[in-house]
Order: sequence, then C-alpha cells, then structure tokens
Amino acid sequence: MTAHEQSVLLARHAARAAADKLAEDIIALDVSERLALTDVFLIASAPTERQVNAIVDGIEEELLKQDLRPVRREGRSEGRWVLLDYADIVVHVQHSEDRVFYALERLWKDCPVVDLELGDDASAKAPAVEES
Repeated sequence: MTAHEQSVLLARHAARAAADKLAEDIIALDVSERLALTDVFLIASAPTERQVNAIVDGIEEELLKQDLRPVRREGRSEGRWVLLDYADIVVHVQHSEDRVFYALERLWKDCPVVDLELGDDASAKAPAVEES
C-alpha cells in the first residue's frame, strides 16, 4: 500500500507553502505502510523560532483555503518543533538544531520519499541529516 493520491496532493500544497516561507530541507516520507494513522510525514526546518512559526502560519493559511484545519497542533508556543496533524498528513516544522538532533529522516529511512514537485527549489534538494 502507498500513500493515497489525495494525501500526496495535500503534502505538495503544504510543501509549496513552506517553501514560500523559505523553509529549508523540505522532504515528505510515505509512512503509510508503517503507520495506520497517517499517509505522509512532511518535514521542514528553519534556523529561528520566528521563521518556524511563519512557516507554520503559511501552511495553515494555504490548507485553510482548501477548508482544511489541523485536527491537532502541538509545539506552537515554543516554536522549536511544531506538529500539524491533518490526519492524512502530519507536518513537522522544526528548528534546524532540533531537526539534526531528532533526525526523523533517519528514524523513517525505510520509507519511500514522496516527490513534492518543487522543481529546482534549493530547499528541496537534500535532507538535513545525512546517513553516516
């Protein structure tokens, strides 16, 4: 089983909104075979708490245009790791330091990467954590 087409489309909209707010290292992982709760993890990062919150605002504004609201939101007040749960996708926007420390890409390395169709956007070229 792979992620539903609607989940991938939703992840692409969220990724474009994150890129518009200058998110770094945007990646989406198809976790549908490993988790029954969601299809896609979208991960992005930023070097400051303020920018993390700006990215989160951009994603929420974009998805609200499609009449979608997160069923759960965590970490907003700290601005270090904000989780937006849209059921079909879960968005993780992390401070760059936290992203390296928690290394979600390494934890989920067996999951396929979703093509976000961001083109040559520099933010989408490589994950923040390289495998050693």
